[in-house]
Amino acid sequence: MKKILFFTFFSFLFTITSFAQIRDYELGAQITEGRRSLYGGFYDYSDPESFNINVSVWGFVKYPGRYVIPDYTSVVDLMSYVGGPTDDSNLDELRIYRLDDNNREQMIPIDFNDLMWEDELEGKYKKVPTLNPSDILVVPGEPRMYFMDWFSIGLSVFSALISLTILILTIRDL
Repeated sequence: MKKILFFTFFSFLFTITSFAQIRDYELGAQITEGRRSLYGGFYDYSDPESFNINVSVWGFVKYPGRYVIPDYTSVVDLMSYVGGPTDDSNLDELRIYRLDDNNREQMIPIDFNDLMWEDELEGKYKKVPTLNPSDILVVPGEPRMYFMDWFSIGLSVFSALISLTILILTIRDL
């Protein structure tokens, strides 16, 4: 009877651990029709019948990384490819960095809120800039503190103060 229980237990344990294994090439990859890459931050949205360019997207977006996109892709399309901005992003301060003809770095600010919600662009650039090869789109932002974050910090401080008070009262009573 003990041998049967022992054999059953180890068979069950072996079965669970063998099905729980994840292959290395599946970690971090989300494959949807071949568009997401298995190799980290490289994404291929190229069009085989068009000229394709490489651009990078940094910052507070869902999938930052390097993208191969058709040359007719707009900034709005690129923001869709990257999975959209995160909750912490600042959409009125997007920036495109590129090299001009003299190999000097040029920064083009974009107010994404203007693109999405206004009838006319109100910034310095009155039209949406086109994306060039090797452009870098930066989506700035900063982490936001939600109620649970503030509550956790407050609870930590409160418990430290209670512990300190108990320690002082204990030392005083000795």
